[in-house]
Amino acid sequence: MQHYGIIAWLAQYLNPVFLHIGLPGASAIAFLTAASVTTYAGLAVMLSMALTMREATILAIMMVLCHALPLECAVVDKVGSNPYKMGVLRILAAFLAAFLLDNVLPDMPQPFVTQHIAEAEHTLLDVIWLWLQSSVKMSVMIMTLIYALMVLQRVLDRYKVMTLLVSPLRPVMRFFGLPENAAYLWLVGNVLGISYGSAAMLDLEDSGKITKKEANEVNYHLIMNHSMLEDTMLFAACGISAVWILSTRMLFAFCLVWGRKGWKRYRM
Repeated sequence: MQHYGIIAWLAQYLNPVFLHIGLPGASAIAFLTAASVTTYAGLAVMLSMALTMREATILAIMMVLCHALPLECAVVDKVGSNPYKMGVLRILAAFLAAFLLDNVLPDMPQPFVTQHIAEAEHTLLDVIWLWLQSSVKMSVMIMTLIYALMVLQRVLDRYKVMTLLVSPLRPVMRFFGLPENAAYLWLVGNVLGISYGSAAMLDLEDSGKITKKEANEVNYHLIMNHSMLEDTMLFAACGISAVWILSTRMLFAFCLVWGRKGWKRYRM
């Protein structure tokens, strides 16, 4: 698509929107890919584009706030939340975060990808070969990362570490405006993510340890702030600052939960 100018053709229609958030129009393809499939797919598209580190940081944060919408909205629906409302909130948060970051991020002119494919200087076979090389390297990194996370999760479960962490996390729950008994659910969502942790979330509901109302409250936090370990490590391995990713996600989760509580009190 890049070699034959298809991305450039699509980008001309998206440029007016994305220019307002400090991104080239072509970056919309990466965002749409992540939103409809996964963060990994969106990152694969990012790696084929000529982006500065500043643009890559903004795009990465959009993607961690709004990825895998069909799958994750279906999961939160099972847990007891409105999937359409959750999807809209995540899309709005992604664009709001991009707009805010475009106004506060310092200039970072260094390239996100050190070796970018120049279409005019390469044949289609050259482009495919360079893409294959970079994709294999990225795939090895991703598989290594996921395997390490799976081992870590098994170790935590085996030695009941996650259960032991519930009590110390109660003050954190109060700070984020969440039910105190939702600490384990919050921990599962942050360590494993919404998709991987859905089974544990549903198990907590079935066992009566948490109600659907409480699960819904936690979901307002988790749609902004989940899979913190995996997503952060993935982009940090590519050179994007973990501080910007973590602080932005926690800020949006905090504001959404407390803003929702304030709105409900105002209506009452």
